[in-house]
Amino acid sequence: MLFFDAHLDLAWNGIDWNRDLKLEVEAIRQRELDLGIQGKGRAANTVSYPALRRGGVGLGVATLLARLHRADQKPGFQSKGFNRYEDMAGAHGCARGHLAYYEALQEEGVLRLITHKAALKELATAWQGGQALPGTPLGYILSMEGADPIVHPRQVEAWWNWGLRVVGPAHYGISTYAHGTATPGGLMPLGPDLLREMRRVGMILDVTHLADQAFDEAMEIFDGPVLASHHNCRALVPDQRQLTDDQILRLIRRGAVIGAAFDAWMLIPNWVRGQSTVEQTGVALRHVADHIDHICQLAGNCNHVGLGTDLDGGFGTEQGPGDIDTIADLPKLITILRDRGYSQADIEAIAHGNWIRYYEEYLPDA
Repeated sequence: MLFFDAHLDLAWNGIDWNRDLKLEVEAIRQRELDLGIQGKGRAANTVSYPALRRGGVGLGVATLLARLHRADQKPGFQSKGFNRYEDMAGAHGCARGHLAYYEALQEEGVLRLITHKAALKELATAWQGGQALPGTPLGYILSMEGADPIVHPRQVEAWWNWGLRVVGPAHYGISTYAHGTATPGGLMPLGPDLLREMRRVGMILDVTHLADQAFDEAMEIFDGPVLASHHNCRALVPDQRQLTDDQILRLIRRGAVIGAAFDAWMLIPNWVRGQSTVEQTGVALRHVADHIDHICQLAGNCNHVGLGTDLDGGFGTEQGPGDIDTIADLPKLITILRDRGYSQADIEAIAHGNWIRYYEEYLPDA
């Protein structure tokens, strides 16, 4: 089975966590153990390029991730381990470094940037069935998680020319352009201008991490293509980070696809980060299937849900489904969906078809 993962923080892992993702997962874990590198997610990663290949994850979305440090941020965000910069120039420089990382991996033949429909079709054909000839690169579409690296809305076009195709205006806390996860509020003063520039050049809006008011305002202003790259359901796990049923239905009406995320606190209720354990809670891929099923039931079909695992997005096996050791274990989800009565056609749509169809529609022709 071919898998399309709509959210992977590859450059952040490669640069900021200093991981050689060309190694096997076990080798990366052992290196961190040998070096005495400790902390959340350390020596417990799940993603590497060999693991992606083994799991059939031939296509996906890779991120640029940097954000501003804000003195008014809610306590707790300061220790999350994400890049934080005192000004937008710093965030911009970090994201450009992430871009250079992907370019270097393209030079080595590991990755290939997908910026238009023909490239997507070519790589989807090459990875059909989750297998590809040796030397076939992993295909990725470039996304920005939190728009702080865009120093002014006028710079959207430059980022488009550098290959960026998807922007999520906010991440955790308050960004330059919008309120994000765990903060109440709407778009910031420059937010509408950012959205208008995105629409003008053809950029896709990722509503992931937008606070509820910001979600409403963005959906009202932005009439272009929207998606939710890594989001689960608030009906199953009550938290502002999740989508309400009304938000899911609004996205469905706009033709969006929603990627199911694999972070434990988004899969089951009452998970306490830093305290709950996989063993205590039994969090597993069946809970991912619960969120997928909820979206399918709301939609009345399987056309609007896919995968956006967010694996190694600041956590490792200690905060993921217990039956995932590496991302190569994704095929286990197929068995779960099949046992729940999903047809082969619907499983293929969830695994890759919906995302491929979406990007075939909204990527530029050339």
